[in-house]
Amino acid sequence: MTNAAQIPTVTAETPVRVRFCPSPTGTPHVGLIRTALFNWAYARHTGGKLIFRIEDTDAKRDSEESFLQLLDGLNWLGIDWDEGVEKGGPDAPYRQSQRGDIYQDVIAKLVAGGHVYGSYSTPEEVEARHKAAGRDIKLGYDNFDRDLTPEQIAAFREEGRKPALRLRMPDADITFTDLVRGEITFKAGSVPDYALVRPNGAPLYTLVNPVDDALMGVTHVLRGEDLLSSTPRQVALYAALYDVGVAKYMPLFGHLPYVMGAGNKKLSKRDPESSLFLHRDRGFIPEGLLNYLALLGWSLSADRDIFTVEELVANFDIHDVLGNPARFDIKKAEAINGTHVRMLEPADFRNRLVPYLQAAGVVGETLTDRENEILTEAAPLVQERITLLGEAPEMLSFLFKKDDAVDVADDARKGLPENLTEVLDAALAALETVADWTAGNIQAALREALVEGLGVKPRLAFGPVRTAVSGRRISPPLFESMVILGRDSSLARLKAFRG
Repeated sequence: MTNAAQIPTVTAETPVRVRFCPSPTGTPHVGLIRTALFNWAYARHTGGKLIFRIEDTDAKRDSEESFLQLLDGLNWLGIDWDEGVEKGGPDAPYRQSQRGDIYQDVIAKLVAGGHVYGSYSTPEEVEARHKAAGRDIKLGYDNFDRDLTPEQIAAFREEGRKPALRLRMPDADITFTDLVRGEITFKAGSVPDYALVRPNGAPLYTLVNPVDDALMGVTHVLRGEDLLSSTPRQVALYAALYDVGVAKYMPLFGHLPYVMGAGNKKLSKRDPESSLFLHRDRGFIPEGLLNYLALLGWSLSADRDIFTVEELVANFDIHDVLGNPARFDIKKAEAINGTHVRMLEPADFRNRLVPYLQAAGVVGETLTDRENEILTEAAPLVQERITLLGEAPEMLSFLFKKDDAVDVADDARKGLPENLTEVLDAALAALETVADWTAGNIQAALREALVEGLGVKPRLAFGPVRTAVSGRRISPPLFESMVILGRDSSLARLKAFRG
């Protein structure tokens, strides 16, 4: 068997080819997307290629719905690929379920090369042998079938047994240099011979994943830390694939740090903050979420958390990824997103609000001329005040409502003064004299009437007017909002609130 150390390896001159190869199960989660992002950023930084293939051989768990959600998520974030599903390429097809003939050809070569052998033992027999020898049953397969005699094989076949095919692991240490963690060694005998093909002839993930990588010329296998323990298997399999002419070189491996959730536990698919679409629904923008996901194991510099996607691509190097677990901090993610929201061009920000206003029922499927006008004038009032686009409907909905449909929140009612009627009467009287309806004139009239006339403290003076106009204790800038509503609408709301 070829020694893994003798196989050509990737050098600095080898054109980078990385891959993203998820199974289409469930909705996309942030750990998976972080893996896609790091592969994409490294490909773009090096001028290499990103391959997007689908590992869909588990018919019970895989679904077309999940596949479409993956496409939706990647397209929303702007993570594109050079070869793969929906795009094609020289190594098509890019779905494992469509590559069966390719795998059978490779299996035949591995059998002919003596790299695999038939394993007839049942799990119960393996466990019984461990118990009889006083070994821990968790050790897994015991390599019992590695050197079966022809007579033993014949006896098993006589019983009607069909063998799984297992790879012969080398009787030597397996050492490789992880791009994130440095040199790692697995001692000889610590990884048992493992199954590549089921007794029914169906290839397992343990075979098809490295075979696809080899045939597609993947140079850097960048994946989650949870797969680190399987790497010595892949190194050994690559040696066999090289020996039979399937692999041209040994790829480099880099294992990305765990993404942790609350309580320093690995972020689970069941954790709400793991859902990509939940973050989108709440109002994260791609620029903000990509920035934060990049920080889960990498940083632009020690004193800078905010950067653009272009800066990420220009600076990303897999060798700079840290091995320590990264914690998903939703508050920090929101703060970073808020910064990117404020970095948007005003017209871009305004347009991105539309789907959220529609989803909340604030506006219809097609905006009227008046709704477009309101949104254009109102968007700048909230761009500096929100962290998530999903906050906009609550802040802006009052501007789109009819004057008699403004609902008053409970917390807004609680903060109203005892002399509410007096304050509203004074405000109405002052505003009815304002002919030129500008924010400055509105503020001056109300200040004169309420602060100087009634002696109300400045921080309390405008609360009743805000509640009457918006129904909320906190709103976008009051006077500018009243300009957007117009004189007649503003006065009508004050009168309706006074009763």
